[in-house]
Amino acid sequence: MSWHNTPIALMAKALAAKEVSSIELTQYFLDRIEAGKRWNAFLDVNAHLSLEQASKADLLISSGQSGPLTGIPVAHKDVFVTRGWKSTAASKMLEGYLSPFDATVVANLGMPSEDNPRGAGMVCLGKTNMDEFAMGSSNENSAYGPVPNPWNAECVSGGSSGGSAAAVAAGLAPITTGSDTGGSIRQPAAFCGLTGIKPSYGRVSRYGMIAYASSLDQAGPMGKTAEDCAMLLTAMSSHDPRDSTSLADSGEDYGRYLQQAWKAGNTNVAKPLEGLRIGLPKEFFAEGLAEEVANSVNTAAKALEALGATLVDVSLPKTRLSIPVYYVLAPAEASSNLSRFDGVRYGHRAAEYRDLSDMYKKSRTEGFGEEVKRRIMIGSYVLCHGYYDAYYLQAQKIRRIIAADFQAAFNQCDVILGPVAPDVAWRFGEKSKDPVQMYLEDIYTLSTNLAGLPAMSVPCGFNKNNLPIGMQLIGNYFAEARLLQVAHQYQQASDWHLRQASEVA
Repeated sequence: MSWHNTPIALMAKALAAKEVSSIELTQYFLDRIEAGKRWNAFLDVNAHLSLEQASKADLLISSGQSGPLTGIPVAHKDVFVTRGWKSTAASKMLEGYLSPFDATVVANLGMPSEDNPRGAGMVCLGKTNMDEFAMGSSNENSAYGPVPNPWNAECVSGGSSGGSAAAVAAGLAPITTGSDTGGSIRQPAAFCGLTGIKPSYGRVSRYGMIAYASSLDQAGPMGKTAEDCAMLLTAMSSHDPRDSTSLADSGEDYGRYLQQAWKAGNTNVAKPLEGLRIGLPKEFFAEGLAEEVANSVNTAAKALEALGATLVDVSLPKTRLSIPVYYVLAPAEASSNLSRFDGVRYGHRAAEYRDLSDMYKKSRTEGFGEEVKRRIMIGSYVLCHGYYDAYYLQAQKIRRIIAADFQAAFNQCDVILGPVAPDVAWRFGEKSKDPVQMYLEDIYTLSTNLAGLPAMSVPCGFNKNNLPIGMQLIGNYFAEARLLQVAHQYQQASDWHLRQASEVA
């Protein structure tokens, strides 16, 4: 059985029917991780601990105490601290760090315990590679090397969750967690031909997630199908009193609409999305968008229209301001969050230094990569006396205007559709020497983080070089289940999400 080609929804049925054990599944993926080291998708693997968890999962299944995800392997982005595995955020600053506790995301998906009886019973395969401290769009900023794209090893896998995306695309894990501060789930999902969703801000606890920009960071799943992502998101989400931004626990099942028509009472099987209004922002289809990407996204829009949806022209006039606003606010928060890594309490400490000040300087210079240092310096600058009002406060005002633009658009439509990125995955080194050019790749994803809205990437085609293209679906606050419904109906009528990378056996 090719389990790496199997959606977790089908894997769960096989486990429940005793067609396969969790130990067998886990060993299958551990063997693929060992054979697939060339993808550099994993930063730490602990086979003994994974198989120990799988054994516990099998006991839960055999005793009738299992849930829908019990026994299914999962890999975690290295931004989530995880007991038993190193948690480094792909930085030399945290090299070798072993956390004494699990992030809430990890605990919610892991084995049930007295501390967290709601644990889903999934088996951790290990920690995936990423851009250092989640700062990057290509996974070229990892202190432990870049992650090639399984569709073309000369191209990037996207960032910052590149390792999580490549792990699924290369068949090293059936599903993974990622984090999205400005597109870091959606863009690598698009580049690697996957489905990935960033939920509304506050849906998933940030406790135990190594912080980049606290008002923007949000965790979410990356998998093959919308159904898989719905299953994982349901288990990940919960209220957490340890995260002050965590929303009240609604106990929501994000897959509850998957098999339903958009409009209650609609029995037209050919038109399940009848009544759905899809907004097409003119700013998302303007200059800078690659023709092949535009064609694939427009074709996907027509496919949704054929399923009964109505296409509506909308406008998000402040889209172009998303990049300058984001690159004021995110570095400002990063400079504050990363000040804790000083070589005193924890983090890398320089071997030689003259005094305390020299230790700080050398430890941070040696521990942080170039992109992280760049963003810390930008953030420190915009927060310093004399520039705070001119930059930081102004950016916060425009952030509110960007959020208002979305609300105006949602008065005309239910879901917004557009590209995830201006182009497909680029070749290594093509943009890394020009930070601004790299930042421009996030033009379509940043605004949803600034507004705190849910958004997802769905495979919708390939370019002439057989590189995946993703469309972006954006919903209003707390509309994750509806977004997943639209994506699922599209995936019932298309097979882009089922395609396998040619380099993956």
